[in-house]
Amino acid sequence: MDTLAALGHGFLVALTPYNLLWSAIGVTVGTAVGVLPGIGPALTVALLLPVTYGLEPTSAFIMFAGIYYGAMYGGSTTSILLNAPGESGSIVTAIDGHAMARQGRGAQALATAAIGSFIAGTIATAALTFVAPLMVKLALLFGPAEYFALMVLALTTVTAVLGSSLARGLASLFLGLALGLVGIDMQTGQARLAFGVPELLDGIDTVVVAVGLFAVGETLYVASRHRFETEEIYALKGSKWMSREDWARSWKPWLRGTLLGFPIGTLPAGGSEIPTFLSYLVEKRLAKKPEEFGKGAIEAVAGPEAANNASAAGVLAPLLSLGLPTSATAAIMLAAFQQYGLQPGPTLFDNNPELVWGMIASLYIGNVLLLVLNLPLVGFWVKLLLIPRPWLYAGILVFSSLGAYTLNNNVIDLVILWVIGLLGFGMRVLNVPVAPCVVGLILGPLAEQQFRRALAISQGDPSVFLTHPISAALLIIAALLVIGPMILRYRSNGAGKNDSASPSGTHPAT
Repeated sequence: MDTLAALGHGFLVALTPYNLLWSAIGVTVGTAVGVLPGIGPALTVALLLPVTYGLEPTSAFIMFAGIYYGAMYGGSTTSILLNAPGESGSIVTAIDGHAMARQGRGAQALATAAIGSFIAGTIATAALTFVAPLMVKLALLFGPAEYFALMVLALTTVTAVLGSSLARGLASLFLGLALGLVGIDMQTGQARLAFGVPELLDGIDTVVVAVGLFAVGETLYVASRHRFETEEIYALKGSKWMSREDWARSWKPWLRGTLLGFPIGTLPAGGSEIPTFLSYLVEKRLAKKPEEFGKGAIEAVAGPEAANNASAAGVLAPLLSLGLPTSATAAIMLAAFQQYGLQPGPTLFDNNPELVWGMIASLYIGNVLLLVLNLPLVGFWVKLLLIPRPWLYAGILVFSSLGAYTLNNNVIDLVILWVIGLLGFGMRVLNVPVAPCVVGLILGPLAEQQFRRALAISQGDPSVFLTHPISAALLIIAALLVIGPMILRYRSNGAGKNDSASPSGTHPAT
């Protein structure tokens, strides 16, 4: 009952004309960046951090949530009509969605994607409404030792999941941890890694690093890889409504995708890629006509798109209740919380309930707005693809530079932005994930603070982290995430060597 009362208050906050406007702006911008290949929600939120500095926090996060949800919707448009996924979570949608477009059924593919996203988003937001307070109650049991262990787990999971290898993830993480050390040590008063530069004594601004990695670095990388060719867009033909058969084949995948997407989104699994692929495999296994998959099966669009949107709500549950980012966009939103001097977790629910519940309520509103925006305006979204890419990329770089400079009106921030941006470009070229760097920069100082508090309470006894059951369990899970893949790789390599060593087709003489 308390949860429903809090949600009701959240609707009062979200439905004010001012916040409703920001929600509409968020979902519109989110849909646009979802449509444009290579421009995702993480880049967009990072780009907007400097210019939203003076915005009221509740309105800012309502807009950020709208951008996140909108990008999930928008990514399906280019996947279906262009075979160019605007978002990583829409990669699976492109397989059968584009095949449907080639058959003249693009409108039906877009409809099942939009309606499935609406249903999944609404159900997953309802789950978020009740799951997040339960996770907060769990977090209330945490002391300094448990919080340190939780942050170690967060750092480990993001490192292990967001990247092609553990070594690359750790390299990015250690870079972020090193950047987090720059400035004055608040306990000893000693300068760390400032190299005699007075402007670095206050530390490196998280927003500058986030914009550098996700806006400048990502834009340089996408621009360097993009082929400036005319792309064929399949026009919408025939009826724009789903037939009775389409509805019958879509509603179960919508529900199954939702059941897959939300729980996996709450886990440190890297975002929406895993639930969408799992949904595709489940639907193919359960389909009455599996031979249609890859050739235009509507179930292969309905299920993954539902899983995609449900996972977005799942990502917000650990972010809001524990401060645990499980995707790149969540890492940027964590930087946004830090920009406003807020720490996600139980204190956020207690001290800023209008922000938390206003943001959750805005997700319900955003789902309705997105359904209204996506179906009738699909022609407008497709026209965004006609924007010359050089203009788009140049605009992002200029906007990033202006935003970083206006944070403190300091040239040093501009220099740091471009150094970090070029570093981020190099990381993308070398296939090193950038999200662990941002998470390390944000959580590193907080983990250090909790580590010192735990040692102070235990009078310097480091065993405090292992004698507390919750902290010990979290540290064991973190260790398994690091050691487990190594053991599995070693065993698989050993099995491969044994197979190659044994002669095929011959048997030893007896």
